Amino acid sequence: MNDRTCIVTRRQAEADELIRFVVGPDSAVVPDIKRNLPGRGCWVTADRLHIEKAAAKNLFARAFKAQVTVPSDLGGMVDGLLSRSALGMLGLARKAGAVVLGAAKVEGAVRDGQALLVLHAAEASEDGVRKISQARRATVHLGGPAILA
Repeated sequence: MNDRTCIVTRRQAEADELIRFVVGPDSAVVPDIKRNLPGRGCWVTADRLHIEKAAAKNLFARAFKAQVTVPSDLGGMVDGLLSRSALGMLGLARKAGAVVLGAAKVEGAVRDGQALLVLHAAEASEDGVRKISQARRATVHLGGPAILA
């Protein structure tokens, strides 16, 4: 397919498992989460540890064959960009009607086998979380889809 090579592990993987980085006009390494920025790119396994290792071992300079500036909190920058991207996609899914909100509706979707993913609010009650988890286990046990929680 279109496998890319991680500059840290030298392992080939699909682009969805890696983060692309490019060099900006100021010679700074920039994460390219959407993979659409111009210029030569290098790839790092989508894991903060690997990103920090690439920065610490000067692997970005080697990959770009040039002196580059690596932001001190590149891993945190990538985390923030990924979080914003995920929240944006979740918002679009909600507007499209593909997201169910509320404990009773979520429990019903889980029991009907229509839920693919369950996200619990940080302030969710223990009882509500327990009920939804039980419904998820029962659905999987009865041959329904494996729901991520």
